[in-house]
Amino acid sequence: MNPETQLVELKTIINEYTDLVATLGLLHWDLETYMPPGGSQARGHQLATLTRIAHKKFTSDEVGQLLEDLTPYANELDRDSDDARLILVTKRLYNKRSLIPANLMAEIAKETAIAHGVWVRARETANFEGFSPSLEKIISLKRQYADHFRPFDHIYDPLLDDYEPGLKTADVQGIFSSLRPQQVELVQAIKAHPQVDDSFLHLHFDEQAQWDFGVEVITDYGYDWQRGRQDKAAHPFTQDVGAGDVRITTRVLEDYFPSAFFSTTHESGHGLYAQGVAPSLARTPLANGASLAIHESQSRMYENLIGRSKNFWSHYYPRLQDYFPAQLGEIALEDFYKAINKVEPSLIRVESDEATYNLHIMLRLELEIALIEGSLAVKDLPEAWNEGMQDFLGLTPPDDALGVLQDVHWSQGYFGYFSTYALGNLISAQLWECMLGDIPDIDSQIQRGEFGQLTGWMVDKVHRHGAKYEPQELVQRITGSKIDQGPYMRYLTGKYSEIYQL
Repeated sequence: MNPETQLVELKTIINEYTDLVATLGLLHWDLETYMPPGGSQARGHQLATLTRIAHKKFTSDEVGQLLEDLTPYANELDRDSDDARLILVTKRLYNKRSLIPANLMAEIAKETAIAHGVWVRARETANFEGFSPSLEKIISLKRQYADHFRPFDHIYDPLLDDYEPGLKTADVQGIFSSLRPQQVELVQAIKAHPQVDDSFLHLHFDEQAQWDFGVEVITDYGYDWQRGRQDKAAHPFTQDVGAGDVRITTRVLEDYFPSAFFSTTHESGHGLYAQGVAPSLARTPLANGASLAIHESQSRMYENLIGRSKNFWSHYYPRLQDYFPAQLGEIALEDFYKAINKVEPSLIRVESDEATYNLHIMLRLELEIALIEGSLAVKDLPEAWNEGMQDFLGLTPPDDALGVLQDVHWSQGYFGYFSTYALGNLISAQLWECMLGDIPDIDSQIQRGEFGQLTGWMVDKVHRHGAKYEPQELVQRITGSKIDQGPYMRYLTGKYSEIYQL
């Protein structure tokens, strides 16, 4: 059989596999948005069944043989071609996933589906003990998962690799150990200066008006409503169901304006990435982001580098005042800009400012590694969390809802995920500096509420490639260097030096 025919056979199988994965995604989206609470057990079994079927299809001997036969052919092709990357990326995924028993994948899918509802109820009642049995099961399953990749440098490596291909635990720890003192130094410098007033952000803001303003902004960003939608969720997320179906969610607090707006703009960054993947990659493993850190670089960019910038609000603030004249009509633009960028250690990660956000992530990474290593027992997690919050941010949560139960990730089995948020911050600033070189008048475009060239640059440099390149390779191709903390610290220091007169 010639390579062209074999490639068609491979594509047929992985097209079907990708359809199954998209269906799983749709079931997950429904679980977190509209599914009634009583559906958790049934949904767990449904997800387990489909996960088992999808896993067996992808890791079949037929796929393995096709990939083996096609590897020499891929090496003869242009390395950047879709077909070459499809073969090589699929082979990497196959080599990893074929080590995992289908029953283990199904069990993880079932337990995490059930655990989500348990987590929601536990958070509502600030009752960690109600969630801890589910968390113990998930951690046990994730350890079993990681054990299939022995030998490894660290048991956390296989989990991190699921989200950041090619990155090791030691790599991330090295980045964070260098970054943390710089961010702490900046936060301490800010503390020595008068604090800005953000009291007017804590007034009553009509829920529908918040929703409408957010929709208006992300429409300008380029989010395509013919291929997307927005719904509410306990913890905002984005679900890519397919090239023409990318769904985002948000969370609205009527007594705090920034929550919904920055959740909406954050998720729109994920949505724009998914909508920008080249159509030629549809229904294949390449129709994903390069990694979660690359994905977070987009969400954090549209949320922060754009959405918290003075250039952005010089255009949109009058419009926001039209929505909320009683709350903001007498508040000057400069005061509003400073308020949404106020630096103050907070209990909640998703509500935290840019200067302290990464500290939340560093704490979670330490705790995740300890849980997976077994050096931290689940029963001791709330105490370790509270001690870590005091160490990293100088705060102690009054209860578990504002502490260890605040994030959805562990209930979903997403161990290895958290560091991608901070890495995404770093990458966003690298991309921004590079984009400024290509689009020198980007500031004036943003001041006019024009994002076509900006989003177009991201589509060309990042989005359209999907998962063709590993994250470090993609960053280096665009910026000339691998993940680097320098641009992000320059961005933070410059921004907050102006706001706080450092």
